[in-house]
Amino acid sequence: MSNFTAAQFIERLKTHQSELELAKIKRYFKSEKDEYGKDDEFMGVKMGQVFELAKAFISMPPAQIELLMESSIHEVRAGALSIMDKQARNKKTTPIRRKELFELYLKRHDRINNWDLVDLGAIHVVGGYLVNQPRDILYQLALSANVWERRTAIVSTAYFIRQKDTTDTFKIAEILVHDPHDLIHKAVGGWIREAGKSKREYLIGFLDKYAATMPRTMLRYAIEHFDQAERTYYLDLKKHKP
Repeated sequence: MSNFTAAQFIERLKTHQSELELAKIKRYFKSEKDEYGKDDEFMGVKMGQVFELAKAFISMPPAQIELLMESSIHEVRAGALSIMDKQARNKKTTPIRRKELFELYLKRHDRINNWDLVDLGAIHVVGGYLVNQPRDILYQLALSANVWERRTAIVSTAYFIRQKDTTDTFKIAEILVHDPHDLIHKAVGGWIREAGKSKREYLIGFLDKYAATMPRTMLRYAIEHFDQAERTYYLDLKKHKP
């Protein structure tokens, strides 16, 4: 079936609302104001329940997914991204639909305003689509004034890393290495760490060049799997920077 509607998804989502979960969510999430200057709204649904419902609505067409993305409610938009992710992962999804999902993600990036929403969709919807396509858009996103677009740029490369293709990860990391936002620090550090599992020499080269000046959080994420002596060496570079 492909006639699932956004309204049906939201009605089903409401049946899982919980005041206890609402209180937990508000403590957990860092939200950003949207383009209208409003903070995210939450309805109090566990993300596991959002993802399970998304599985049931996996064949929802892009036009209805976009309606979900327009919602002011975070869990509804998380549902939209989860549906997109599940479609993009599905081997039966056609190339035309993959392109539609990719274009929808970029078109409505204004509604992807938190790290979890980026991380839900970027890897398979964006990275998966671009694996055999030109990747210029990722470099445009890396230079964006919007922190979530910058996060999309680095997070999307996870799909390439799984193919042992790390070039874009390190190039985009160079663009973002002095980014002011802590959620970029964590993403860049984590992604170059993962890329370094197959291309250790690239990671070492990156660290030799930037360890002294990159944000401490980024550095700590990047060297998390190093042995103690290596971690101490790179942390000392940071410590002794004039």
